[in-house]
Amino acid sequence: MVRRPLPSILSARPALVRGRDMARSAADGATDVLHPVITIARGMRRQAAWAAGWWGRTPKDRRMPALLLAAAGLVIVVMMPYGPILAVVALMASAAWMGRDRAVPAPTGPTEAEAVRLQSLYEALVPYLSVDGDPAPLYAPDGSWDRAFAEYAFANGRLSRLHLRYPAYFTDGEADSRERVEQLLHAKAGRGREYRFDWNEEENHVTLTVLPPLPTDIVAQRYVTAPGETVLGFTDAEAVQRTVPVASGGETRDAPPVVWRTGARSSEPHLLALGQPRSGTTTLLRSIALQALQHGDVVVVDGSGAGEYACLAGRPGVLAVEDGLLGAAATLEWAAHETERRLIAVNRARQSGNPVPEDVRRPLWIVLDRPTALSQLALAEGRPDPQSLLDVPLRHGRTANVAVAVAEQLDATESLAPVVIAQTRARVVLGPMGPEHVAAVLGERPRTTPAADVPAGRGYARLGSGPVLRLQVPATPDPYDEETPAAERAAVLSLLPGADVPPADALAGPAAGPDREPDREPVSLGKDTVVRTVADLELG
Repeated sequence: MVRRPLPSILSARPALVRGRDMARSAADGATDVLHPVITIARGMRRQAAWAAGWWGRTPKDRRMPALLLAAAGLVIVVMMPYGPILAVVALMASAAWMGRDRAVPAPTGPTEAEAVRLQSLYEALVPYLSVDGDPAPLYAPDGSWDRAFAEYAFANGRLSRLHLRYPAYFTDGEADSRERVEQLLHAKAGRGREYRFDWNEEENHVTLTVLPPLPTDIVAQRYVTAPGETVLGFTDAEAVQRTVPVASGGETRDAPPVVWRTGARSSEPHLLALGQPRSGTTTLLRSIALQALQHGDVVVVDGSGAGEYACLAGRPGVLAVEDGLLGAAATLEWAAHETERRLIAVNRARQSGNPVPEDVRRPLWIVLDRPTALSQLALAEGRPDPQSLLDVPLRHGRTANVAVAVAEQLDATESLAPVVIAQTRARVVLGPMGPEHVAAVLGERPRTTPAADVPAGRGYARLGSGPVLRLQVPATPDPYDEETPAAERAAVLSLLPGADVPPADALAGPAAGPDREPDREPVSLGKDTVVRTVADLELG
């Protein structure tokens, strides 16, 4: 078989490319030759701009004397021997001076103080990242940080970013080894800030980044979400791949949300929120309930009995708000039978090839706050544990379009029913706590250090097997609380269905003061609402 030569268009360089290269070379050469002319022209342009600015700043009554003085100087220069030539030379010299490239080269390398801090950090890492017998140690007592620290950045004299390499024999696959290095970096880089550590075990390097504080000025509002999506709070922009517009401080900006998805296609249809007292778990459940009312029905059981959900009582879509043992047990029993009814309806619709009924497609939310308090009351009175009534909604809620959100305090987690712990794969932990406690709740340690100042609603979230995310719950206070600011009270009341929001000054007036109790709508539970006997349920 005879080989044919390649076409000339493939073997030879096109003439167009050669012409472009020649033109580029000619332009570069002309730029080098004409560089003095370009510099003088740039200087004359700057001189003209300065003269125009000076003329604009000069008052009108002084412009004529200035022109006369300039004309007199020009006449003197013309009458002097070699005056015009000297004037042109001086003008060109000043233009060349003003047209020079005045770009100050950026300083390379750290300052003396920054170099001292980097060397101190390097020496502190030597005992952790070196072993005896290493022929070419990356970390040595008499070594320098230049080889180990690939990138670094300082802000206001403090380390804000550090990219360091470590030897391949370092046990980066062990959590204890990584934790020791993270604690050291946290201490040496400066406490009082949050840091994120990104480990790359494949290439043997770790990156330390200072995280900005999460925003605490976002209040409850309508979010741009699809049905079945609930915004738990907001996190870092690098942690999620979407943003939602939020209104804060009279302006609208984009914020990265932590979105919890429920429904038949969700892998984590139920949520468990744990926290210390006054850490924001009730605020989180109140925010979830307000968002759930946009597309579904809500059942609220308040085990604490503090009346934190009284603002939801009697609202359209709110089927019940219960805080007593008998009412809570009856409500949860109804929820269990309602889940069974929905399962039967879904099964019949699939077998007959018909669409699922509308009342089954409408989501049902069971919001349960402090269930262990109800369990303790039931144990004292010899009644069944109300948590056992959550077995059916938790196990079969995804198919029946039933979502359960439970909040409890950390000191009462041992009293939670096993089915609650097993079926709630979306987890939130709020309040100040160490990484080991966060790992005990979420199943994985956070990649960030604990916050020095923990406001209400601040914590971590993990949805299923996803990463651990920082979380700040939007401010959703009880609007009937006397200490609630007027703006936040108006924001919450505006989200309630069927609510007429009074003006902010009226909310902050005497009606909300300590001399007068706010008007609260009574909770009505009848056969036409939620609590129905088993005989009234038409499951067939």
